[in-house]
Amino acid sequence: MRARITAAAAHLPATTLTSAEVEARVAAASGGFRPLPTIVERMTGIRSRHVLAPGEQASDLAVAAARTALAERGLTPDGLDLLVFGSASQDLIEPATAHIVAAKLGASCPVFDVKNACNSLLNGVQTADALIRTGQAERALVCTGESPSRAIRWNVADRAAFVDAFAGYTLSDGGAAVLLEAAPDGGIFYRDFAAVSSAWQVGTLPGGGSMHPRDPEFTYFSGDGRRLKDVFVAAGPEIFRTALEKTGLTWDDFAIVAVHQVTMPYLELLRTMLEIPAGKLVVTLPEHGNLASASLPFQLATALRTGRCRPGDRVALLGLAGGVSLGVLFAEL
Repeated sequence: MRARITAAAAHLPATTLTSAEVEARVAAASGGFRPLPTIVERMTGIRSRHVLAPGEQASDLAVAAARTALAERGLTPDGLDLLVFGSASQDLIEPATAHIVAAKLGASCPVFDVKNACNSLLNGVQTADALIRTGQAERALVCTGESPSRAIRWNVADRAAFVDAFAGYTLSDGGAAVLLEAAPDGGIFYRDFAAVSSAWQVGTLPGGGSMHPRDPEFTYFSGDGRRLKDVFVAAGPEIFRTALEKTGLTWDDFAIVAVHQVTMPYLELLRTMLEIPAGKLVVTLPEHGNLASASLPFQLATALRTGRCRPGDRVALLGLAGGVSLGVLFAEL
């Protein structure tokens, strides 16, 4: 049996924050430092991002998306054999946020978390795919809830501190869910993953682990965006080109090519390097920001909702994550 993607859904908080508002908030909190006007939008191409409500949790975003995905298939949580929460965010260190999602959703199946920065949901799909193909599950829900707005550093002392915190200003809160079901044909037909783990320090959220268990100074995003891009450019393209070579396909054979979106300049650089036709992309970044692990499923859900892909079409999911991780999945819907 193969694992077929039978539904994809997303849930984005109604509250938004423009890039101009981001700059104003930094200026208000920083006691003298002011970002250059329009720098966030000029550097990233992001006009707006989503922010979850004060009492809302990452699990709530995942549950909202999960309910929509199940409703699309006319299913209830009782019909699930597995629930995977694949996210860079979490409600608590323990227990696994998947338990909280399942409790809120009303599911009683086995659950666990998969965590790998922005590739978390893609790795969750990879894991669920393997369990379905080996007969250990027939129907799996892979979901994510991202709440990076709670780890953004607003108070920065100077330009160097602003640059270090800059990755956080691209991030957006959101939830997404993908339903996978056993099928005799179609489904996920190619997958490959790689890592450049020696570059793990280029993007971190250090607090809460054994290195920095309690110091609040380590509860904010820290990153070197230029170095991260250099690592991806050096290591990233090969895994995607190899996927085409091994399957004998071209990008024209796919209805859409979903690519994790961090900034518009980097998306265009990657598109050009891989020679992906611009019309194959589902560009969500300018109005919705970097949705971390929710980015790929949000693009897929958007394409399904707008009729850009439908059952029987091939779709490509290209993942990039701090860490540094890369992933590619090809599937027939």
